[in-house]
Amino acid sequence: MPSNVPTIAELLTQCQRSAVHLEMRDQYGVAAEASEFRAWLDTGELDVDPASPGWEPWVSLVSEATARGVAVRRARIVSEPVTDYIRWEHASTSVNVAAGEQVRWLPRRSASNLALPGNDFWLFDDRIVRWGYFSGDGALVGHEVTEDPTAAKLCTEAFAAVWDLAVPHGQYQIR
Repeated sequence: MPSNVPTIAELLTQCQRSAVHLEMRDQYGVAAEASEFRAWLDTGELDVDPASPGWEPWVSLVSEATARGVAVRRARIVSEPVTDYIRWEHASTSVNVAAGEQVRWLPRRSASNLALPGNDFWLFDDRIVRWGYFSGDGALVGHEVTEDPTAAKLCTEAFAAVWDLAVPHGQYQIR
């Protein structure tokens, strides 16, 4: 993987109109989240304070982008019944919403007729794709950025199709 891949923060800071994120895995094994996820499994306690040190950088980044007029949207395709990881994500999504993100959930069975890319992605201004690559157990293994118009078109269309079918966060009931 290239070592000079811009961060999400760098791309979102440069973004002018829209930033969309499509998540399609039922389990992520991202090292930075492991202790918080384990604590939640053990205690049921979760940090949902947007001003907390763990959330503040993301909340500031998204709030600044939305204040500039950038629409920040996230869609998650999930299997039902959901995994513990998705249950944990759902419980903490109130912070994403408080920051200004719009979030929707799509049960995987409703995505059967959709043409989707093979990997999660962020798409900035309908032209810059930042792919996220994960191992089979959900560990992050790398990122790649492309401005290939064909990839951007695929991601734009896939995200729009998911978004149209997905349920807004406040209405999605965990199953």
